[in-house]
Amino acid sequence: MIIISISGLDPYVTAHYSRDHTANLANLFEVEETEIAFEATSNVMVYKGVEQLSWNALVRVYAPHKYEVLEKMVAQYLSQTLKDFSIHVIVEFHYIHDHSQHLSFNDSYPRYIDEKHIDFTQEEFEEDEDEDAGYNENIYDGNIFEGFEEKLDEVYDRLEKEAKK
Repeated sequence: MIIISISGLDPYVTAHYSRDHTANLANLFEVEETEIAFEATSNVMVYKGVEQLSWNALVRVYAPHKYEVLEKMVAQYLSQTLKDFSIHVIVEFHYIHDHSQHLSFNDSYPRYIDEKHIDFTQEEFEEDEDEDAGYNENIYDGNIFEGFEEKLDEVYDRLEKEAKK
């Protein structure tokens, strides 16, 4: 199992990146696509109190030692393809001994959830919009200060009179 963790990018960007690059990375590592997973963190690099989101990205690759011979090629691929999303890219490799990684998969469920497991239809979306429309009908769009304007004018008049005395 190879896990690629990316800090410094929006998690949605990492998800998009993983969709577009998992197959290529699996090819570079010479493994099945199911052996590659991404960790989309909300972590951001910070320099002198300033977030570096999409300016500096830190990529950590966690992989068994046997993939160490591919490090330079994978690092170059990650650096080049992530430049579309970050100005600066740091790639680190962390190697795991084969005996140190323990995998437990439940055969009753698919290994990963993907688009084919999400049952989303246009009708469901339209129903949600209708529910939102009902909520919007309850929003008051009138003048919330109606009736108070006269009272406010009275207060200003009184304060003016007192100031003249």
